[in-house]
Amino acid sequence: MLVNFIISLYGGILMNIGLFSDTYFPQISGVATSIKTLKEALEQQGHSVFIFTTTDPHVDKNIVEPNIFRVASVPFVSFTDRRVAFRGLFQVAKIANEVKLDIVHTQTEFSMGLIGKYVAYSLKIPSVHTYHTMYEDYLHYVLNGHLLKPYHVKQFTKAYLYHMNGVIAPSRRVEDTLLRYGVKTPIRVIPTGVDISGINAAPVCDVRKQLGLSSSDYVILTLSRIAAEKKINRILDCLAILVDEFPNLKLVIAGDGPDVGPLKDQVLRLNLEKYVIFSGNVDHSNVANFYRMADLFVSASDTETQGLTYIESLSVGTPCVVYNTDYTRNIFDSSSLGSVFDTKQEMYDLIRSYILRTPNKADDSIFQKKLSEISAEAFAKNVAEFYDDVIMQYKRIK
Repeated sequence: MLVNFIISLYGGILMNIGLFSDTYFPQISGVATSIKTLKEALEQQGHSVFIFTTTDPHVDKNIVEPNIFRVASVPFVSFTDRRVAFRGLFQVAKIANEVKLDIVHTQTEFSMGLIGKYVAYSLKIPSVHTYHTMYEDYLHYVLNGHLLKPYHVKQFTKAYLYHMNGVIAPSRRVEDTLLRYGVKTPIRVIPTGVDISGINAAPVCDVRKQLGLSSSDYVILTLSRIAAEKKINRILDCLAILVDEFPNLKLVIAGDGPDVGPLKDQVLRLNLEKYVIFSGNVDHSNVANFYRMADLFVSASDTETQGLTYIESLSVGTPCVVYNTDYTRNIFDSSSLGSVFDTKQEMYDLIRSYILRTPNKADDSIFQKKLSEISAEAFAKNVAEFYDDVIMQYKRIK
């Protein structure tokens, strides 16, 4: 009776779902957060979700993680904080068969993604994929861009998605890119959601006090992997001009990555030591406190496919200034929630305008409507509906 109630409530059949990813918690990334959000929201709807991912040096091998299966792995050559599996294909296939997966959902095109494709093929079940990363924006990590070109990304993507039964694009930009590559697999645009209740239920702590900030400081936050493609250097360029007009302005750069050193050098060159704080990595359980302590969230990155940090910031009521894409235009359609820019000058002008309009408070009706749109519940409902459609089409073809 309970099962029937859940089915009638969510309008679909309960499924056993396998999520395959090279990255998962405790690794910190937008992909890991997206997968965890999806897993928990699908489980809330009554589905059974199994994570197939890589081992992690920060996870004790003797710890039992319910419904999480880790495959032996090594650090990836160009991203040593990311890992790739080097064995476990048949072990994973055996487990997937035992838990009677109904569908495979891969979240990577590499090791665990290939294992996921094999599992779907061997069990004769459909597979879908979320295309998280715009690889053309990251070619500089491989021999400074001298080895791989956009053409190779196109060929690799088409080859991976061949024989997949569906693709999830987090934004129209991703969909347009896949269509430009000539991908024939059915694509559905489903923006990633955020666990609003979870992020707002995190234990409250005074991050301003921990970072040595006062209540009178106007705090700008940027939170991400600290890498060249995030364009944090552009925020620092704007800050160098803004502090002359707003001496109480502070920038908190949260996260870690290969560009920390160059950014610290830039801070010294611009004489911004008094205005910039590098906080290091932030545990996901504490990110809400960072968003809350900020007056404004800013991202200069033009490579985001889903922008989870944007909607996390928005979910606690902190407005955002972010790069203009179809995705961000849709999210920040009211200036009380945030604004988008195309150029560095526009970013500067927007940051200045938000400082002048302090305090920033969204109209409650607009805010609540937007929270509903970006919720994990809406995200999981849309994904589950896509699973249903893919499974029905797969059975029809077979």
